[in-house]
Amino acid sequence: MALSVPGYSPSFKKPPETLRLRRKRGRSLGAAWAPGERPEPAPRRAALAAGLPLRPFPAAGRGRGGPAGARRNPFARLDNRPPAAAEPPESPEPHGGPPRGQQEAPGPFLDSDQENGLQWEGNIAAPDSPQKTPRVSFSESDLPSSESAELPADWSIKTRLLFTSSHPFTWAEHLKAQEEAQGLVQHCRATEVTLPPSIQDPKLCTKLRCAFQQSLVYWLHPATPWLPLFPRIGAERKMAGKNSPWATDEELQHVLMSDWSVSFTSLYNLLKTKLCPYFYVCTYQFTILFRAAGLAGSDVLTALISPTTRGIREAMKNEGIEFSLPLIKENGRQKKAPEASSEHEEVQAISDEDEDESFSWLEEMGVQDKIKKPDRLSIKLRKEKREVQMDHRPESVVLVKGMNTLTLLNFLINCKSLVASSGPQAGLPPTLLSPVAFRGSTMQMLKARSVNVKAQAHAGYKDQFSLEITGPVLPHCLHSVMMLLRSAQSGSFTAGLYTHEPTAVFNINPPVANGQLKEVIHEELANCGLHPKTLNLLSQVPLLGKSSLRHVEMNDYIYNWRS
Repeated sequence: MALSVPGYSPSFKKPPETLRLRRKRGRSLGAAWAPGERPEPAPRRAALAAGLPLRPFPAAGRGRGGPAGARRNPFARLDNRPPAAAEPPESPEPHGGPPRGQQEAPGPFLDSDQENGLQWEGNIAAPDSPQKTPRVSFSESDLPSSESAELPADWSIKTRLLFTSSHPFTWAEHLKAQEEAQGLVQHCRATEVTLPPSIQDPKLCTKLRCAFQQSLVYWLHPATPWLPLFPRIGAERKMAGKNSPWATDEELQHVLMSDWSVSFTSLYNLLKTKLCPYFYVCTYQFTILFRAAGLAGSDVLTALISPTTRGIREAMKNEGIEFSLPLIKENGRQKKAPEASSEHEEVQAISDEDEDESFSWLEEMGVQDKIKKPDRLSIKLRKEKREVQMDHRPESVVLVKGMNTLTLLNFLINCKSLVASSGPQAGLPPTLLSPVAFRGSTMQMLKARSVNVKAQAHAGYKDQFSLEITGPVLPHCLHSVMMLLRSAQSGSFTAGLYTHEPTAVFNINPPVANGQLKEVIHEELANCGLHPKTLNLLSQVPLLGKSSLRHVEMNDYIYNWRS
């Protein structure tokens, strides 16, 4: 026996009959009311009473007798109903949004919030709508930090560059054999290439294609095609399971280190004679940037090491290497590590001074005898704790200047902890990266790949072109590629830059040389293998501090960048 439920009807088993009765009842009610006097449904009246924004019903009829129109979904939300086909276009929203009923179809690169997942993309407002701030996927703190005709120097190593533009990148793919060979020759001879501000047909511009090949070259040691030699920090997972014949062969390790020492010394000699502008030493624990005199505003050779530990700093002190910690300040002044012979005395003097200042107020009150002062061992332990806490952090960056870089060279060659003793990197010498050739080096090429996709636009979809460059992108390569894109893409493109984080701190500002001496040193660097414009940029004082370039956008030949 069925329960007696209000509103219950067995006819629910026959949906066609139910729908026919509802349509018939709707037609009979519609005939009794004039078009302008149709009463509001109960749910709609409740929504109006609650103050919810509603759109008017379409003017077309809803039954079979009316014109062709879409029936309202009874289960749709009253405040967000889908537009009917017969609805007339309404005026734009009061806040400048696109008209209802003209929503864009979701594109392949849009998420559920109608935002592009790419960092540098935002939604494009309809052309007939008032000015609307585009919704972008980065936070307010990441907004572009500057706008200028030139980019600041970035001394970090990039692992990936992703360029997007409304103009195709077909000029960067499928280089002919002659173009590839010409580009390599131009790199080896340090040929200066000057392009016009805008190129009408980049794909047919042989000069552009050769210059692109020239900008992708870098030099590497050692060379193991089956092992990724950059980055070295945190590369154990990528190297795991790869063949490493030197891991357990001490004689082979000795040969590799001997060959590496020759290449390292060759690079340093090129740097000292200003025939190499800079190079990197990438170990499994830290990265070192050697720069020639005249670069980054310095009048002497410099070497930056990041990140460091208390152990490596103590070992450098014991070898008599003078260095400073540019990002560490004590007592309102920059702390410098003096020579090893006077290191203990100065540190002790600073500790005594801090101790005297800490307890001077007790003497003024006359209670100094009742307070037990901490002994020198406790003070030393606290100081060592502070030094250990900054290990592996950007603040642990070390700056070595002048002839101390030669002492650093000898220290690194003889340092046994420079090479991992266990794990996938065991026995493998550090990676040397340079923009110019050196003894024992191997020419390598960055990988470039262009992709064409469909991106959402206000009128449907539009072609969006991208160019991806992967590998250890050195500072000179970043600037060279930017100059090429400036001409090939008619001064309009966007770039996402991915930084090897341990090298971002290399953008700190070192001591600056005087202007006259700087000009003399700059002239001596003319044969270092860099384009004059790139050399001029890298000679400027770094402005990015502990950060690096993350996003670059060029419009009308003006850079807009953020770090």
